[in-house]
Amino acid sequence: MTETSATQARELPSSWNPADAEAELYQRWVAAEYFTVDAHSGKPPFSIVIPPPNVTGSLHIGHAFEHTLMDLLTRRRRMQGYEALWLPGMDHASIAVQALVENQLRAEGVDHRELGREGFLDRVWQWKEEHGGAILAQMQRLGDGVDWTRERFTMDDGLSRAVRTIFKRLYDDGLIYRAEQLVNWSPQMRTAISDIEVEHREVEGELVSMRYGSGAASVVVATTRVETMLGDTAVAVHPDDERYRHLVGTEIELPLTGRTIPVVADEHVDPEFGTGAVKVTPAHDPNDFEIGKRHDLAMLTIMDDTGRIADSGTRFDGMDRFEAREAVREALAAQDRVVAEKRPYVHSVGHSSRSKEPIEPRLSMQWFVKVGPLAQAAGDAVRDGSVAVHPPEMAKRYFDWIDNLHDWAISRQMWWGHRIPIWYGPNDEVVCVGPDEQPPTGEGWRQDEDVLDTWFSSGLWPFSTMGWPEDTADLRTFYPTSVLVTGYDILFFWVARMMMLGLYAMDGVPPFNVIALHGMVRDPHGKKMSKSAGNTVDPLEWMDTYGADALRFTLARGANPGADAPISEEWVAGSRSFVTKLWNATRFALAKGAVVPDSLPERGTLTDADRWILDRTEALIGEVDELLEDFQFAKSTEALYHFTWDEFCDWYVELSKVQIDEGGDRAESTRAVLGHVLDVVLKLLHPTIPFVTEKLWTTLTGGESVVVADWPKQLGVEADDAAAERVAAMQKLVTEIRRFRSDQGLKPGQKVAARLGGVAALGLAEHVPHVRSLVKITEPGEDFTSSASLEVAVAGGTADVELDLSGAIDVTAERKRLEKDLAAAEKELSGTEKKLANPSFTDKAPAEVVDKIKIRRDTAQADIDRITARLESMPGK
Repeated sequence: MTETSATQARELPSSWNPADAEAELYQRWVAAEYFTVDAHSGKPPFSIVIPPPNVTGSLHIGHAFEHTLMDLLTRRRRMQGYEALWLPGMDHASIAVQALVENQLRAEGVDHRELGREGFLDRVWQWKEEHGGAILAQMQRLGDGVDWTRERFTMDDGLSRAVRTIFKRLYDDGLIYRAEQLVNWSPQMRTAISDIEVEHREVEGELVSMRYGSGAASVVVATTRVETMLGDTAVAVHPDDERYRHLVGTEIELPLTGRTIPVVADEHVDPEFGTGAVKVTPAHDPNDFEIGKRHDLAMLTIMDDTGRIADSGTRFDGMDRFEAREAVREALAAQDRVVAEKRPYVHSVGHSSRSKEPIEPRLSMQWFVKVGPLAQAAGDAVRDGSVAVHPPEMAKRYFDWIDNLHDWAISRQMWWGHRIPIWYGPNDEVVCVGPDEQPPTGEGWRQDEDVLDTWFSSGLWPFSTMGWPEDTADLRTFYPTSVLVTGYDILFFWVARMMMLGLYAMDGVPPFNVIALHGMVRDPHGKKMSKSAGNTVDPLEWMDTYGADALRFTLARGANPGADAPISEEWVAGSRSFVTKLWNATRFALAKGAVVPDSLPERGTLTDADRWILDRTEALIGEVDELLEDFQFAKSTEALYHFTWDEFCDWYVELSKVQIDEGGDRAESTRAVLGHVLDVVLKLLHPTIPFVTEKLWTTLTGGESVVVADWPKQLGVEADDAAAERVAAMQKLVTEIRRFRSDQGLKPGQKVAARLGGVAALGLAEHVPHVRSLVKITEPGEDFTSSASLEVAVAGGTADVELDLSGAIDVTAERKRLEKDLAAAEKELSGTEKKLANPSFTDKAPAEVVDKIKIRRDTAQADIDRITARLESMPGK
């Protein structure tokens, strides 16, 4: 960029209106293919794959938070010369979509089973084409710089091939098997669900203590799920519990069933809890299932897939589980077997995050991944440094999970999803069919009805989206991905699965180099957002009101590694004010003819203010780089905020007015410094607030786009500490004079004559014009009368300031106002001192209340001192 082209007519509207500009800017970026990568470019690669949002989803505040951080990282790397890929896509969301389409059909009076599998899937694809993917357009509103040419969907042909390929490999390696195990069951959706789809809530229930057996051959057990006693196959006690030693190995009567069950000794039982005896229902409780396996107990499934009692051999068959709970309790009470009832009894109950119903632990035939060797590799990759967890203290949570994984249930009893590629033959044959193999044909052959857990296909996301199992240029260039940005809340689920499957499929190469964990967005008080609490926010509404940049800046400013991020509309409005401040500073610079020079003027020709702001800019570049390399988004954004607002806008922009108005060489060098610093600031801010910086930078420089501009680099110039000290002294002098003016009752823009003494001896002679301009004081004339003065201690000595206030203020009115303020302060002081002198108050009131009164007393005394001094210094006293 030459100075000539940069000085062409450049204008900005008086204000920034995001609604008028953001969509157009984004479409220009896409059309220019700024986000489209070339795997053959030879540039160093940088890649992030987006955590695929559900095809049913819309942009919520958590998405906006995470996407802002990913976009920030990608935009910065692009400006640094990397081939930066941010790959977008969506998850088919098996359970969510199936439930949604089922509900639509139900509203039409159609049971989806009447359509059959193929008919139902046709309706799902129809829904997807008509309504799916609304979130993709919302991502554009946020400014996501993703490569839309590489958009993927977990059910597209390429990803489906990847799923079938890895299933076949895992199966052939003995890492996928079918077994009857206990799973989370959703009676409403009639399928197993994953751990991540279970939400635990505190609910009010009932704890019922009931007696099994009779006389000496009896025990009391307690449960919140009375209906499950119909499936009990044992009572367990601790082997060292003397109270039950005589019963171990015997059988006792199980009420209402006509069965007897054994008493077994198991160290899992806590003899100090309750009665020290527990009922064992292996087919409907995870802990009981393990006891059942250890003691080879019968496992009776007494509920069908809709949650109704079935095959219990009792009169309760056919009842819903909640109806049966009440009926069984009443039947036990009628037999005097209810020993005690505790209502309400608050306990944690797992609920389906989709259907919101309580989940049912249920014994079911399912497909599983044997995670032992896979989890071992996933743990070792972090232990040996192949993958870094950031912040490092989160690694312990990762190990706690990955080192204690249970085998993963991957089958779901649904139609929408990747169908399990297993065929069963008429003679109990089982054949796993790979993507290039023909399934067996002939009478009696049928494919497994289940589909795979959505997390199975999304676990392949980092490499399946790049063409695996084919050997593609994208895969060679962009795998492993550079960083995974994700919430700590799914560290155990999605991250663990990607690690296990990536290391397995890609010959020990992990799917990403760094796992950068962030927290959850919370309300301003740190509370979790929920519809029931009424504290959720819609990022789309905030973007409508304040613009995408303001939302993004607020989110980045709250993003400390691994920590939750509070947010409020007030803070977004504050970020909009920051954008406005940046806009106005750029308009000023343009109006003053600021240019972005090919090279900066010789430092010897620059003022203290110029050298100071250039040195601060140099330090800012280094600070931002260091913080972003460490994923310290909040600190980086905070540094940019304070430099831009406090140092550049509030000080250098004001100082530059004086220097430019001097004209000549000083004006030209100031325009160059002003343009250079603004160029750097806009580039550093661009990854966080891309829209407004694009408009400002292209207007300032005449360049093509800040999206593809070079990231700022430090110039390596030694900082001028002496200039910085003189600027700091000048800033203190200005600040003290402003405070003094205010104390004298002068209006902010009111000019008064003043004499500055001692500034030359302090080395501040160069800054006298700056001081006079910033504090609105003029040169003293022949009729100057000193009517107010102050001394300002700065580094190296003291400056004397005398002001001529004659005629500047209405002395009578000002004295009256001050006397009124003094009376109020004296009344406050008297009241607080009386309270603090009263032992009945100080001895009984909470310490924090007493401290507040002390603060009020001290503030009142300070006000009295200040006002008294002002009254004494007023002319005409």
